[in-house]
Amino acid sequence: MPCVQADSYLTLHYRLSDPGGVDAVNTFGHTPATLTLGQGQLSPALEALLIGMEEGTHTRFDLPAGAAFGARIPGLLRWVSRSVVEASRERPGPQPLIGDVLRLRLPTSADGEPGLLTALVREVDTERDALLLDFNHPLADCPTQFEVHLLAVL
Repeated sequence: MPCVQADSYLTLHYRLSDPGGVDAVNTFGHTPATLTLGQGQLSPALEALLIGMEEGTHTRFDLPAGAAFGARIPGLLRWVSRSVVEASRERPGPQPLIGDVLRLRLPTSADGEPGLLTALVREVDTERDALLLDFNHPLADCPTQFEVHLLAVL
């Protein structure tokens, strides 16, 4: 059976959840994910858990707070004007509320591709017409469960 190497191309189902079982990502029951290790599609800590795993393995890891996605970085909380948020949203939608997750377009990069950032709305200030956005990973500083079913290793 093939084993995962540092640059392997993988097809897998995976689930990332907090200790209460709330999913941040869950591909089980949907199309499996495909990714190449070392390309930043998973955190380095999660990639390290896959190294040496054999094709067909189905397992779960319980990671302590901060191990999967690091510590929360206070500097990644930013007040952004509502007009900038609306102009940057990947898809138009209703007025953002506390707890909403937004996908925001970045300016076009040198290769012509727009990047995307994900942010959680932490506060809404109607007087300033601004939103406090949290650009930290939702599971930063959080114990994390990582379940994986490795379907193929190339």
